[in-house]
Amino acid sequence: MNLSYRLGWLGFRLLYATYFRWRVFNPERVPQTGAVILASNHASFLDPPLVGSGLNRGINYLARESLFRFPGVGALLRSWSAVPVDRDGGGAAGLKAILDRLLAGGGIILFPEGTRTRDGRLQPARSGIGLIVIKSQAPVVPVRTFGTFEAWGRNQKLPHPKRVAVKYGEPLRFEKLRAEAKACSKARLKEIYQQIADESWRRLPSWNRKRIYDLRFMILAERGGRRNRKS
Repeated sequence: MNLSYRLGWLGFRLLYATYFRWRVFNPERVPQTGAVILASNHASFLDPPLVGSGLNRGINYLARESLFRFPGVGALLRSWSAVPVDRDGGGAAGLKAILDRLLAGGGIILFPEGTRTRDGRLQPARSGIGLIVIKSQAPVVPVRTFGTFEAWGRNQKLPHPKRVAVKYGEPLRFEKLRAEAKACSKARLKEIYQQIADESWRRLPSWNRKRIYDLRFMILAERGGRRNRKS
């Protein structure tokens, strides 16, 4: 991490710990060094820094290309090694930049859904992540955020102090599909891209009942404490 990235990382960690009372689960599943693709659901603007702030390593983020045109914002994004992409997140230049970061041993956050959910539900994963997986040798770590839609969904103007969490899944290697992709037909290759996307989505971490109970218990305890202080 350079100084600019580390200051941003510390700032976001403080924000998530105080305003959103965050929880982080299984960050040890993400390799500390080397190329890695973090495939996360996308419910809120809170998701990218939430996924990155839970890790003790630098991560490359995708940022809309138009943001780089603003002098101050562009300089900050470049200092954070952000990858400029077009509105749809694709394009040859964006794909090349993503692969360059991975081939250089960096980590990158991708959102296979392509856009933020409108209702808080998971959307189907698009095949674009499969193309990136095949063209790189990076493992894929499925990541799921919780509570970010309630905290700052796309229909909310400002973020609300709702509890959020991020959970990292087991790394996926896709060795058999990578080997098959080297000699298969173009039609089969497209199927492999989607198959990788679907499998990454199927392996998204879940939020088990015990943790839901623990989370609800903490929220009720906090509310009870506030009522006691008022009385």
